[in-house]
Amino acid sequence: MNDHVLTLLQFPEKLAIVRLGPGAEVPKWAESASLFSVTATATETSLVCATRSVPTKTPSIKPLTAFQVRGPLDPDAVGILAALLVPLAEAEIPVYTLSTFDTDWILVRLVDGEKASEAWRRRGHTVTAAVPATPPRKSRK
Repeated sequence: MNDHVLTLLQFPEKLAIVRLGPGAEVPKWAESASLFSVTATATETSLVCATRSVPTKTPSIKPLTAFQVRGPLDPDAVGILAALLVPLAEAEIPVYTLSTFDTDWILVRLVDGEKASEAWRRRGHTVTAAVPATPPRKSRK
């Protein structure tokens, strides 16, 4: 299929995918996580945020664990996600993916985290614990 051997960094924070209505504003409670993402379409607004932040009655998928593909990745690379998703499909692990400018992220249910790591290791990939970076503080003027 392809020859990609990749390193994945597993983040310790428990995450959720939250469904909000179309055109919803991003709530302040959602913005404190090592991985925070907003995706808006004509029919919904979805957030990836820390599980601890999600109000009880808000529709969500949780708890999830996030794996970051060590990057930056070449924007012309082909088959990165295939190299990582096929082993998970074969192990019958549901996945959620997203991409940033530099890399790809794969989220799996927390209970499947170790099973996913083992599926990747069997294919020659490396999985290690991530140390979340602290964003730079905004200077006050």
